[in-house]
Amino acid sequence: MDKQPRRLSLAQQVPNLMTLAASCAGLTSIRFAVEGRPDQAIALIILAAILDGLDGRVARMLRSESAIGAELDSLADFLNFGAATGILVYLTVFGSGHSLGWVAVLIYVICCVMRLARFNVDTKAPDPEAVPGWFTGVPSPAGAMLALMPIALDRTGISLPPILIAVWLVLVGWLLISRIRTPSLKLVRLRSDRMRFVVVGVIAVGAILFTWPWQALLALDLAYLLVVLWSLRRGMRHRRRTTEAE
Repeated sequence: MDKQPRRLSLAQQVPNLMTLAASCAGLTSIRFAVEGRPDQAIALIILAAILDGLDGRVARMLRSESAIGAELDSLADFLNFGAATGILVYLTVFGSGHSLGWVAVLIYVICCVMRLARFNVDTKAPDPEAVPGWFTGVPSPAGAMLALMPIALDRTGISLPPILIAVWLVLVGWLLISRIRTPSLKLVRLRSDRMRFVVVGVIAVGAILFTWPWQALLALDLAYLLVVLWSLRRGMRHRRRTTEAE
């Protein structure tokens, strides 16, 4: 007997609609990048990152998680944080015809694809070494924000030579596919009576991002780099203690 398809209410389709909206933001970001409008392009990538952070949580709240939703999320991440981000960096920083820049962008995008593929595999067959509440490697939205850092530097008056930007993109690609344990927001636990402060804080950060996008992005990138360095040091200390114990 054929299995009856699961029925979902219209409200339960909201997470998938959010994911599709993020995909539309990524595609429109590519359009703005081609038209030479990086401010609008990066704003849409930030919007896609916000939607990416919310759609899974909304799905869990509405109990509407599904296999197709997970696949849509992964495909949207590749589009937004791989292809759209890479094209924006290439056209804005390197300009068309810059072969070295294109190679660096290709490496970054391929690393993003590999990171998402590994995440999908780990979701279906969990990694026995995985630590709850921690990512293996830098997640793709954070990687995209790091990849956009040269544009933020340029917009705040600090221009880097193309060779350094190319090296930076390759480094970000390596962070995506590395085994470095980076913390997830799932680690954060707050009392319910303090959630109002979180809501105000999120609104404030969003307002700052859309008012001073380049300065805010640069500050967030530097803060996240400190988190990555802390995670790297933490992992090295853990491996050293494990080796000494053996």
